[in-house]
Amino acid sequence: MLKNTLMTLVLLVMAYLFYGLYDGYELRDSLSGISEHFATKGAEEVGAANLVTAVVVTYRGFDTLGEVTILFLTASIIAFFLKLKDEDFEKTIEHRDTSELLETASKILIPVIFLFGIYVFINGHLTPGGGFQGGAIIATGVALMILANPNIKLNYNVIHWVESISGVSFVIIGILGILLAGGFLDNKIIGLGKFGELFSAGAIPIIYSFVGLKVGAEISNILNKYQKSQKEL
Repeated sequence: MLKNTLMTLVLLVMAYLFYGLYDGYELRDSLSGISEHFATKGAEEVGAANLVTAVVVTYRGFDTLGEVTILFLTASIIAFFLKLKDEDFEKTIEHRDTSELLETASKILIPVIFLFGIYVFINGHLTPGGGFQGGAIIATGVALMILANPNIKLNYNVIHWVESISGVSFVIIGILGILLAGGFLDNKIIGLGKFGELFSAGAIPIIYSFVGLKVGAEISNILNKYQKSQKEL
């Protein structure tokens, strides 16, 4: 009885809160001041055909730095709780036989997945995509490698160095934006180039390349640690 009463009370409170949001909603038929600036001046100021990327990488550069930091902390926390030892990286995992179809498909698809991930973050200033999406795609290729061969030995040192160098380079470019341009991660430290071309939008392609490599390395590191923590698959 008490449980049902508490559940009913919670539902009533939630209904009241949602009704308040509904009752206070006002339909907007125009953009807010900052949104209008992004929409009308964004392409001209940052030279990126994909305005979403322009906002995330330049105008909201500190937010992007925070997101990268959160992902790094997540990978670190997972590694801490898995508590792997050096010998864990050399052990053989007992697993069911992998199907020939999966093994063959992985050999064909993994290079394509990696290439597509690189394409996504290099072209993030031109088409939908960017560093986070491209990095996640690369990590799916690593996941497919592990599924096809659970005992595959990924080079932890390479993953670690790619992650570290990408993160440091990302911060350095951000600081150069403060010193040489108008603010943190300001892409105009490099010429904007011709609008719509691959080598355009200033430093945005470089920034997103580092973000993509860092995200891909961090997620791959999580998968690698999780794989080595398993006793049987």
